[in-house]
Amino acid sequence: MLNLSAHPAYCLETVTIPTLSDGILFKHSSAAAFSTGSYTDVIAVELAVDQGTFVLASRDIQRTEVVVSQSEEALRISCSCLAPKDRLCEHQVQVLSAIVRRKEFRIFFDQVLRYEAIKPVARDYGLENESQLDAFFQVDYENKTLTIKPNRPELLRFNQADKALLVSTLVPKPGRLELILEETASKLKRIVVFTKHRYSDHFGLELFDAPTTREGNVKNPLTPVQPLEAINRIEHLNELKFYSALARFQHTHRSKKTESDLEALRFVAENPGKLAFYYHSSSVSENISSQSLIPVKLKILMGDLRLWVRQVDQFYEIRGSLVVEGTTQELHKLVLKYDYFILLHDTLHLIDNPDYLRVIEFFSKKSTRIVLHQSKYSEFQEAVLAKLENQIRITYSYLQPATPAQLEENGFNLEREHLLYLADSEDYVILTPVMKYGTVEVPVLSKKQIYSVDSQGKPFTVERDDEAEIQFTMAIASQHPDFQSQLDRSEFYLHKTQVLDENWFLDAFDAWNSQNIRVLGFNSLKNNRLNLHKAKVSVVVNSGLNWFETQLGLSYGKQQVSLKHLHKAIKNKSRFVPLDDGTQGLLPTEWLERFSAYFQAGEVVNDVIRTPRIRFSDLQKVYDDGQLSSGVSDEIKTLAAQFADSPSIPPVAVPDELHATLRDYQKEGVYWLNFLDELGFGGCLADDMGLGKTLQILAFLLVQKAKNRTRANLVVVPTSLLFNWQAEVAKFAPTLRLYTFYGNNRSLKKKDIDQYDIILTSYGTLLSDIRFLKDHTFNCIVLDESQAIKNPESQRYHAVMLLQSRTRFVLTGTPIENHTFDLFGQLSFACPGLLGNYHYFRAHYSTPIDKFDDRKRARELQQKISPFILRRTKEQVATELPDKTEMILHCEMGPDQRKVYDAYEREFRTFLLTTQDGDIPRERLHVLQGLTKLRQICNSPMLLNDDEFYGDASAKIDMLIEQIENKSPQHKILVFSQFVTMLDLIRKELENRQIGFEYLTGQTTNREACVNRFQTDETVRVFLISLKAGGTGLNLTQADYVYLVDPWWNPAVENQAIDRSYRIGQKKNVVAVRLICPDTIEDKILQLQESKKDLADHLIKTDSSILKSLNRTELLSLLH
Repeated sequence: MLNLSAHPAYCLETVTIPTLSDGILFKHSSAAAFSTGSYTDVIAVELAVDQGTFVLASRDIQRTEVVVSQSEEALRISCSCLAPKDRLCEHQVQVLSAIVRRKEFRIFFDQVLRYEAIKPVARDYGLENESQLDAFFQVDYENKTLTIKPNRPELLRFNQADKALLVSTLVPKPGRLELILEETASKLKRIVVFTKHRYSDHFGLELFDAPTTREGNVKNPLTPVQPLEAINRIEHLNELKFYSALARFQHTHRSKKTESDLEALRFVAENPGKLAFYYHSSSVSENISSQSLIPVKLKILMGDLRLWVRQVDQFYEIRGSLVVEGTTQELHKLVLKYDYFILLHDTLHLIDNPDYLRVIEFFSKKSTRIVLHQSKYSEFQEAVLAKLENQIRITYSYLQPATPAQLEENGFNLEREHLLYLADSEDYVILTPVMKYGTVEVPVLSKKQIYSVDSQGKPFTVERDDEAEIQFTMAIASQHPDFQSQLDRSEFYLHKTQVLDENWFLDAFDAWNSQNIRVLGFNSLKNNRLNLHKAKVSVVVNSGLNWFETQLGLSYGKQQVSLKHLHKAIKNKSRFVPLDDGTQGLLPTEWLERFSAYFQAGEVVNDVIRTPRIRFSDLQKVYDDGQLSSGVSDEIKTLAAQFADSPSIPPVAVPDELHATLRDYQKEGVYWLNFLDELGFGGCLADDMGLGKTLQILAFLLVQKAKNRTRANLVVVPTSLLFNWQAEVAKFAPTLRLYTFYGNNRSLKKKDIDQYDIILTSYGTLLSDIRFLKDHTFNCIVLDESQAIKNPESQRYHAVMLLQSRTRFVLTGTPIENHTFDLFGQLSFACPGLLGNYHYFRAHYSTPIDKFDDRKRARELQQKISPFILRRTKEQVATELPDKTEMILHCEMGPDQRKVYDAYEREFRTFLLTTQDGDIPRERLHVLQGLTKLRQICNSPMLLNDDEFYGDASAKIDMLIEQIENKSPQHKILVFSQFVTMLDLIRKELENRQIGFEYLTGQTTNREACVNRFQTDETVRVFLISLKAGGTGLNLTQADYVYLVDPWWNPAVENQAIDRSYRIGQKKNVVAVRLICPDTIEDKILQLQESKKDLADHLIKTDSSILKSLNRTELLSLLH
């Protein structure tokens, strides 16, 4: 306090510095005083609020002193000069002018000015809104500089810069996993000395060998030992770590690295060799000697660090304490020694907990506790204290225990949630178990206190449930052995590869989920999209109309997997399936093959797998009994029983309308067709050529008609077989109403289709009129020579797959011509779904069997298709067959060939019409030439010996080569023709296809050699023989198929040709096939043979004799 009584004072009533003006000064002073001196010469000696002592710069030894004191109502100014004080002297005027004009003086006398200066500083302390800032801050003037500081030194400044500094100083660094290292040991009897460099802040650790007195005290001389040299004689790993750690602190000029320093000091503090520790006292001697060493114990700090927060009026006080060995130490009184230690009594305690170290280091720099204004406390609590609570117990003494009403209002009485947070930390994953109390989440391994605020703004605290938290912690720790050693940490950790190991996390997370522990953050881990839930699978198979429907449920927690995504994953052989939340579900290994089998057994339709009933046997293998509904299970068992026992196929009465007597194997064929039809299945009738497949189908269609199946049956055949079918229907089943939908006869209306029993058409017509035929649902569809659709990429295949019917059958003598894949096209039509889809069949059956001769797959395929393919070879039914079977194949001419034939036929008809009947004998040569040309054209226009080229189209060659390609691998074949030029054309085709053959004409000289090669050489599959060369004298019993390319006038000659194969010694049943072009002279020759059969058998020996017996009318009848 300034003393104003030492000198006379002058008082300015009702005047203060803020209201003082030059006019007032002039009024209260003399003119001389007002004009004398400068306010810049004034020097402040002492300044306080509303008070100041000033001197005036002067060369005089005795300086004039002016004291100013301000109250709310007046100014009192004293001066040490001797001038009268009835008015203001020149010194007083000079000082008052300086105070008014100089801010550094005026701020002590002008509250508004002072508060403007204080407020920016007060803002950092949260006190800017206080009305009496002078109560909290003081303004100092020293060395011509103004400074503002709080009155209470413990008051903590907390602006953004301070906040960042405090957070970096006190709060643990995020995302950094500080691993606990193994302990180390040493056995050498040496001493370790803590040293401090006189010019450096860093400490060192020196190793010495020292002699001792009898009492065990160290004495000189001290011999330095290099730790790295001592390492050479160390055998144990923990000792190696100890000496390596000592070597780290040999250089006091090293940089400070807290984490690695602490790791090394842990090894030192363990001191397994029980070495004596000392610290060097530089106050005794700058040099290290036995006299300057003070013995000290070294321990790792085992203490309980706490912070206490209490509220005092508008402020919050934070103090810290450390309980060590039962003694409480105030943090601000602790002194850090050697950066990482505190010295208590005779023991250096290593603060190996980085969180403790930061807090102790911070408070040790404070002379007392820290204080924050209430406006800054919330931010400080959130930014600093809340983040320390995981590692340090903080007690908020101002919080009262929650009342029942507060617990209920804030949800603290509700069931607590158990959460497990996962977070990345470089190559590791941090796992933090958290118990949720109401809306407050508490890491159970932390020391956090639960506090909240009720609706009236009153804070309160909630007691943690220690027992529940311990059980929660054990539930986490039990899932991995590494967790047991981490219980003293604030979180668990694992290497990321361990966390993402499916053999761990799926089971662990599933176990936690079963204990209502919710795992969060799993999909926030870097480079991880896996779903944390185990797959839950449900499978139910129900029965549909003509199929079985599998409802396949797959879920991961609340995420349902769409069947489309699952199918795609299985098809791509991926173990991961995309989920709607962006994660990927991990498909269970034990389910992969089963999922694949489910999809292979059917096709995905909407949200189900639809498996055709025809694949009932697959369902037995793929699904467990518990997955099949009772209806499905019974149905499958019934079907399996029916197919397991072939004799169980029930017979069916063959209608009397069939004009033929069926052989036993043919009856079995009809029974088999009817059996499959009754079950709603189709099949493939694959009997050898000549065994009567057409007859069996006609009998089956008559059975269908007898069952009052009113819808029409569609029969699709190659064009060349249209006439065969027409003839067979007319001959064996004339009561079946037939409509041939072909050529110009395609005006049938949809409403009239079911008026017929059979709609007969060709593959070509089907392709062109598929839009008309696909819209009608037929009773049964039959495809003859079904190898025509063996290529599933062909237009024919795609066309027939559009057809609709109740059942489907295919007929072929060669179900497999080249490859196993030939089966797929045919059976996928007759038995939809039986063989799976195109890609599955190729990958699972066709490629392994054909390329790698996979016998297992072949047996599997055979087992699958055997109930639906009926194939009998001639050898199997030989006892039921006649020795010789004859049949006709009609070969429909193409447009070009037909055009040539019609032109020659018109010319020959004109000749006959213009020739009298009596002149016919004289024109016999011309008649023979005309008939021969017509027969040649039926074979091929290439046979004509004309100058003009008529093209090389030949329906017979096309048909014959197709037959040879189908039959020659299993059978030897004879081919007869009256025309050598026709045999030459056939010969070229065989050569082009590399089919082995022999060739015999009248020009052949080595007949016997040709016959022997055909009979004995397996590579020779075909024998081409002309009429004149091979009609007689040959014995070709190796052949069981005989093709007569062109009919002879004399049927006896044909029989002689057939008999080349059907001779004594023949053990096979011979099939003789005549190739006939319909609507030509060849048709008429067959009719002529039939009408003159008796005559031909008994009297007629040559073709010429037959021709001579024909009159003009009979010759005209040979033409159409």
